[in-house]
Amino acid sequence: MSDVENRIVLNIGGIRHETYKATLKKIPATRLSRLTEALVNYDPVLNEYFFDRHPGVFAQVLNYYRTGKLHYPTDVCGPLFEEELEFWGLDANQVEPCCWMTYTTHRDTRETLQILDRLLDLDSDKPTDEEIMKKFGQEENFRTGQLNCWQKIKPKMWLLFEEPNSSLAAKIVSFISVFFVVMSILSFCLKTHHDFRTSTLHNETIFDQSDNSTKTLSSSPSSKPHKVFFYIESVCNAWFAFEISIRYIFSPTKLGFICKPVNIIDIVATLSFVLDSILNQVNHDNDVLEFFSIIRIMRLFKLTRHSPGLKILIHTFRASAHELSLLVFFLILGIVIFASLIFYAERTQANPSNDFTSIPVGLWWAIVTMTTVGYGDMVPKTYVGMFIGSICALTGVLTIALPVPVIVSNFAMFYSHTQARAKLPKTRQRVLPVEAVRPKCGGSGLNAGNVANWKKDGLMPHHQPGLLVMQRRHAISAETSKTSSGGQLNQ
Repeated sequence: MSDVENRIVLNIGGIRHETYKATLKKIPATRLSRLTEALVNYDPVLNEYFFDRHPGVFAQVLNYYRTGKLHYPTDVCGPLFEEELEFWGLDANQVEPCCWMTYTTHRDTRETLQILDRLLDLDSDKPTDEEIMKKFGQEENFRTGQLNCWQKIKPKMWLLFEEPNSSLAAKIVSFISVFFVVMSILSFCLKTHHDFRTSTLHNETIFDQSDNSTKTLSSSPSSKPHKVFFYIESVCNAWFAFEISIRYIFSPTKLGFICKPVNIIDIVATLSFVLDSILNQVNHDNDVLEFFSIIRIMRLFKLTRHSPGLKILIHTFRASAHELSLLVFFLILGIVIFASLIFYAERTQANPSNDFTSIPVGLWWAIVTMTTVGYGDMVPKTYVGMFIGSICALTGVLTIALPVPVIVSNFAMFYSHTQARAKLPKTRQRVLPVEAVRPKCGGSGLNAGNVANWKKDGLMPHHQPGLLVMQRRHAISAETSKTSSGGQLNQ
């Protein structure tokens, strides 16, 4: 076979590429390795194969056939590159190591953003009735119009307390919920201030058997919160109890509702207030229960239902869990090492005012130093200890600074995604699929099995020329006839 006969022309999206047929045979079982003149993509007039695909990606595909190395073009999106490789029958996992990280970035980003959409529920549009009924498992009854009264009321009440953007009434309920959360937190904090507490003095009367007399002993004065805080918290917790009861009754799945961390916090906080009130009524002080009442502060996480920014911040730490775990690991490693070094370094010289009496005491100093806090309650006094302290501070700065760019990039990605979602049009223009021109296969000696296989591979034979080829042939024949007739007249 001559060099001219071995050449093949490929027209990809209007860009013509010329190569050898032997080059396309290097990677078998692919679309380009099975090109024949019996395909509908072949144009016998121009002697080329036409594919309406991305020409930029095909340049890298053809280079893969020539060199055996598949590189990723940085000017296209990752999913587009994957679609093109799938069309040409190539494996996307054959991308070269130099381009692998850049190529696979879109996979991680797409997966993370899908999780972000599912967890944060950033879509501010009102859900349709069919979507709501599907959540409650009543889509079939909704389509047939066989919903009873309870099935109609349940989704409406659930939307009223769970979806602030569903209606004006839901926004009012959301505002009331936020108001009581803020009031509960303020009351919990302000009642510990001495200006908002009342002093009480307890007197105890005892009987002295030595002289048969009674004596009154005064205990040390104590203080209790003003009664107004009790009434404020009672009203707030009454609303919380009512709200969580309604949300539980009308929730689509009871188990899923109880397993949510925010709902667990709300239930425990409400129960702690009830138990604390009961014990106060019987004049029984329980320090353990009072300590657990700190969980009421955790009601701040209820605001995540109304604040997308707080949701993004929490999910940023979730997505950066691997980097944060590495940070904690290296911090623990450095703390243990420097605590041991500073303990023995301070014993190398005479040091009567040595603050590092043991390695566990040195752990506190190492934590404070590596996190660059530096309280100054414990300081090294020997030259070796000062040198170790300076190395400890520098190591802490570098250790903390390393994962920060990753966390910042994750937050920027999540925030930009939410901003883009807010600015994107709600409805997009629909793109209709273009049906390729299929030639008739009748009378060509083809059986149904071969046609089905060619359709599956996207390769249709054209023993009878297609419409485009016929039009080109008629145009060339007309031009030829005009030229020949003009030449006869001149003669």
